[in-house]
Amino acid sequence: MEFKELKNKSVKELHKLLAENREKLRDMRFSVSAKQLKNIREIREVKKLIARILTVLKMDTSQDQDLENNQVKE
Repeated sequence: MEFKELKNKSVKELHKLLAENREKLRDMRFSVSAKQLKNIREIREVKKLIARILTVLKMDTSQDQDLENNQVKE
């Protein structure tokens, strides 16, 4: 999933997507330890997607805090 697509999603959707991908990563790790997963590169992609989601969530919260700080200063 592209970063642009993630920016357009709501916070609730992002949290849901984050939980799904963390569960997927956990399952993939178990598959690797059981030698069932053939394409280990998928783990890297899921980790990157989780990082992107967390980045977008942090950006949203920091923007909200900036708006609150600006309103308080006025």
